[in-house]
Amino acid sequence: MAVHIRLRRQGKTKQPTYRLVVADSRAPRNGRFIETLGHYDPRREPVELVVDLERAKHWFKSGAKPTETARDLLVKAGIPDAEVPAVIR
Repeated sequence: MAVHIRLRRQGKTKQPTYRLVVADSRAPRNGRFIETLGHYDPRREPVELVVDLERAKHWFKSGAKPTETARDLLVKAGIPDAEVPAVIR
C-alpha cells in the first residue's frame, strides 16, 4: 500500500480551505484518509498554515511521499528541505 501526504479540499464553493492528510494512494482526493496532519487556509491574510511537524516526520520514516504542493507547504511550515522526501509525480 502506497501512502501519500496530500491536500484534501474543504469549504464552500469558491471559498476553499484545505486539510493536509495522510491517505492511501488509491483513495479519491476528498475520500477516505488515515490521519490529518494540519490545515491550510490560503484566503486568510496572512495565510494560515498549521502542521503537526512530529507526525509528519513520523510518516516520512514510515515511507509516505508528499505531493508537490504538500511538500512545498511542509517546507514552509518549518521542516528542513533535506528532510522532506521527493515528490510523487
